[in-house]
Amino acid sequence: MAISGWFVALLALGIVPIVVTGKPIVLVYWLLLVILLGTLDLIMAVSARSLRFERTSPDRVRLGETTSSALRVTNPTRRRLHAIVRDGWQPSAGAHKNRVALTVPSGERRELTTVLTPLRRGTREAVHVTLRSYGPLRLIARQTTVSVPGSFTVLPPFNSRKHLPSRLARLRELDGATSVMIRGQGTEFDSLRDYVRGDDVRSIDWRATARRSELVVRTWRPERDRRVVIVVDSGRTSAARIDDEPRIDTAFESALLLAALASSAGDHVDFMIYDRRVRARVQGATGPDLLSKMVNSMAPVQPELIEMDWNAVPNLVRQATTQRALVVLATTAESPGATHGLLAMLPQLTAKHTVVVASVTDPSIVDATLDRSSRDTVYLAGAAERALLDQSRVANAINQLGASVVSRRPSDLPLALADHYIALKAAGKL
Repeated sequence: MAISGWFVALLALGIVPIVVTGKPIVLVYWLLLVILLGTLDLIMAVSARSLRFERTSPDRVRLGETTSSALRVTNPTRRRLHAIVRDGWQPSAGAHKNRVALTVPSGERRELTTVLTPLRRGTREAVHVTLRSYGPLRLIARQTTVSVPGSFTVLPPFNSRKHLPSRLARLRELDGATSVMIRGQGTEFDSLRDYVRGDDVRSIDWRATARRSELVVRTWRPERDRRVVIVVDSGRTSAARIDDEPRIDTAFESALLLAALASSAGDHVDFMIYDRRVRARVQGATGPDLLSKMVNSMAPVQPELIEMDWNAVPNLVRQATTQRALVVLATTAESPGATHGLLAMLPQLTAKHTVVVASVTDPSIVDATLDRSSRDTVYLAGAAERALLDQSRVANAINQLGASVVSRRPSDLPLALADHYIALKAAGKL
């Protein structure tokens, strides 16, 4: 039961007869009258439990996009329904207006549309509908909460796909007219051409030279059909928000762009999310099916408030592939203490694989080093400089162990990782 403003105003109106007559007993009669009217109004209100509710929810939507949910209310009673309906979507579903005044004549149906702009990945739910049904006088209402479940899945946005055409063009250029002229294990034969002064003599094809009676060399190009293994750290450090975006979401964005690029280049991509257990895994998928499976596996995963178990990562990589591969570790590489497990594990991977550590840099730390206008900002700048020094020490340690580091702010990391992949291709390391 809920009391409306009209009921309160009607009660307050009882002061008028007291002032006019000067008899306090009049107030008692007035209160009895208002309560009687309120009771009759409550009896005349349509019960929410006699109504029928149907919900139509979207299936999937990308983070940041707008969708809508429809709620149909059927009134099978003989009375006219006057109500305020609240569609109970959780706050992260981003309902623009979930309280609507509704009038449904007897035997008819009305549809309410709730516009949704989700704020977080994962499953967004509406468990119930709360309906406040008023009588004809709008004094007292019946308030009831009815279970009308609904849900939809919010997928990663993949905003960096706008960079995919330009990077694919660079790959085609690398794989076509400007094939990399390198020699050695881990490359594919491309074509034969005449020897030019300065060419590596080890690339001379002596059989072709004998047939042509002039020096001929082999050209090589980066191999296709290589393996790319992406491991995203879903431990506690991935929950930190940088530029109002969780680290894990930035890692997902980077993984999607890299996977799309590598798949187009003809490489096989294996993807997994891990902390102390495998939270998601995508293996054996190619083409459009790869990205579809990746975004579906990413959607429900949220960071766990536990430490990452780096000791298990080499075995996970071995399960994905036994041949040499590009292993991308999307994690945090900032403080020496937090990266101790990562640094201890890296030699096991770098002995056989090309390893890249992708990490998010907090731009607020860099900005803090620029302002030294007051004593407080000087202290903040000193702390920021120390944080940057720690990041540099960690990066140097990773490089010394045979891996490389790609560290950028959230908006720049996906593109930087894609460019690093292309550079490895160009250098013949993939």
